[in-house]
Amino acid sequence: MKLSELTKVEFWIATSLYGFAILLLVSNSGDRTPSQLEYLAKGANMEYSYVSNYLVPELFRFSILYFSFLLLNFCIIPALFKANSRALSLVILIGLFLGIGLITSVTYTYSKVYMFPDFNSTQDAYNHFFFKGFTYSAWLMLVITIYVCLKKLIISIKENENTGNDPYNRTKLEAVFGAAFWFVGLLLLIATSSPFEVIVCWTLVICSTIAIVIFSLYYLIPQVKESGKGFWNYFWKIFFITLASCVPLSLIALMFSNHGEVAAVVIAFHIPTQLIISAPLSWYIYKKRNESTNELNNLKTELGKSDASLSFLRSQINPHFLFNALNTLYGTALQEKAERTGEGIQKLGDMMRFMLQENLQDKISLTRDVDYLNNYIALQKLRTSRSASISIETQIEDQINGQLIAPMLLIPFVENAFKHGVSLQHPSHIKVTLQTKENTLYFDVNNSIHIKPDNDPEKLKSGIGLQNVKQRLALLYPRRHELIVRESANEFFIHLTLQL
Repeated sequence: MKLSELTKVEFWIATSLYGFAILLLVSNSGDRTPSQLEYLAKGANMEYSYVSNYLVPELFRFSILYFSFLLLNFCIIPALFKANSRALSLVILIGLFLGIGLITSVTYTYSKVYMFPDFNSTQDAYNHFFFKGFTYSAWLMLVITIYVCLKKLIISIKENENTGNDPYNRTKLEAVFGAAFWFVGLLLLIATSSPFEVIVCWTLVICSTIAIVIFSLYYLIPQVKESGKGFWNYFWKIFFITLASCVPLSLIALMFSNHGEVAAVVIAFHIPTQLIISAPLSWYIYKKRNESTNELNNLKTELGKSDASLSFLRSQINPHFLFNALNTLYGTALQEKAERTGEGIQKLGDMMRFMLQENLQDKISLTRDVDYLNNYIALQKLRTSRSASISIETQIEDQINGQLIAPMLLIPFVENAFKHGVSLQHPSHIKVTLQTKENTLYFDVNNSIHIKPDNDPEKLKSGIGLQNVKQRLALLYPRRHELIVRESANEFFIHLTLQL
């Protein structure tokens, strides 16, 4: 998921939760059943108003949580990572801390009005409420800040996931995802003013779940799979691990609370969470991950085969064209007593340079491939220029703006046209047309067909060039090309449309 998409998801989730909380709060305002807060206020002989002592403070509390999340997550903390706006962001951060603390403290003086008689003086009560308000502000900002940092860490790990430099990259990512899930829950618990014991229980159960899932994925399940055993063998191992972990979890719970019930609650949630959620989830994730890995390995194998096939096809094509050019040069020398041999050698030199340097690249400039095509046609014209019955026409676009193409895709069609379409004894014609429009290449070759005599050395050649280029098109431009081949008794025509 891109950062912009994640930002939208975060915004709409936060806004939906805020809207739902406000709607629920307002919808309950018509219920005149006395609340616990009203009983406490009347028991302390303090005046109580549903609107001023409950509804308005709750509206402020939810609004503070919502707008603090938006400001910290989308504006202030991201700006702290930028050097040019760090000072201003710190000032705004301090201002936000003071604002949250002040507003929360004032709402406490209304929502906790029943606590005033517990203090020696009104000033002592105000001191207590303001201390709690600013403590809440610090905790709220700390939790949101940690959430934002975890999110950035996850994004950073995901961006480096495909580099392969860190073998523990995936483990780190899963641990950070688990920590992020814990902090989201912690944020909700703080927002709803949940008891400290509930926060301790949530933390211990989630942290133990993260540890068991990672242990299962990278050690326990692979060990079970190697031994040839199935899910139930793994399940019973998780069962005993869960029972063994109850002792340290109980001791940790007792360290944070003097109530023995907290340890019992932790165990009551810990055992079913690991057996009903962690164990099946870990097994499912490992199974799906194995399937994805096997599929990826198969794709890599097929890709290696395709690369090898492509290299083999190139090795067949290159000597084929080189020998054709040498045969043409030899025929010209015999006809004209070496008068134009220099021009032929120059063309041949350009073609050989192309084949030795650029032809080995995956993609080359279309201009260079067209230059090779023109050199080949010019070299063939040297051989056929003395024959008036041979017509060679080209309409090849000169202005080609920076498009790239796989080398040696076009020349086999032209070579095939000269091989089968030229006869020194019969009228012959070849027409080559090439043009580009935006990122699409249109290539047409039209030539006459002549039956080769028995003594023609070309008669017995297999004509592997066209077959090879069809395979290369299928490998290099799948679903991005259209090749139309038509043949009659006297004419051969190809039309290639290629998305560059």
